[in-house]
Amino acid sequence: MKKQILAAIVISVFTVACTKSTTKTEQVENPDGSVTTTTTTVTETPQGVDTAKINKTKEDVATKVDAAGNKIDDAAQKAKDKIDATADKTKQDLNQAGKDIKTEADKVGKDAKEAARKGASKVEEAAKKVKEDLSK
Repeated sequence: MKKQILAAIVISVFTVACTKSTTKTEQVENPDGSVTTTTTTVTETPQGVDTAKINKTKEDVATKVDAAGNKIDDAAQKAKDKIDATADKTKQDLNQAGKDIKTEADKVGKDAKEAARKGASKVEEAAKKVKEDLSK
């Protein structure tokens, strides 16, 4: 689609460049002394047009438009590949971060259980001491 649009634009410009416009301006003095200006534009297409040159130019334009379209397509594909690679890397990084968080959360949980166990044993020891003191 891009190639067709570019080709149409180039052909339009070429066609306009091959036409010749002539502008004629004529001033007429009226009987009352006022001046009337008339402008006429005549557009001519040259009769001796070399169709071989036109066809060669069309082929050259088509070739250049194809090359430009291919460059655009290649650049778009490279950009897509970079985006895909970045998305994959981000996904891997997020996955690893999730694993790291889970590992650290497990460690925190174990540390909390150990602290609770130690606290419970101290409470039991204190309760035994209180019981012994009460029984004396």
